[in-house]
Amino acid sequence: MPKRSSTDVNRLAKSIVDQVTQEAEAQPEKNPAAVALGRMGGLKGGKARAASLSPAKRKKIAQKAAKARWGNKNT
Repeated sequence: MPKRSSTDVNRLAKSIVDQVTQEAEAQPEKNPAAVALGRMGGLKGGKARAASLSPAKRKKIAQKAAKARWGNKNT
């Protein structure tokens, strides 16, 4: 088995870093129109959902969330 000098390890590390950065640069950019549409829906999502729920349904969801978060503190 041949010996590896420290320069071989450094060259290997550099080649790995170069490969990773090339792959990262090769990723396609996002379509700006699709990003804008997704953002439009995301901005109104929570408010639109809350407006469509009845007060009783909102209360039920809030109680379930509080129970999941806080649980039973006595145990």
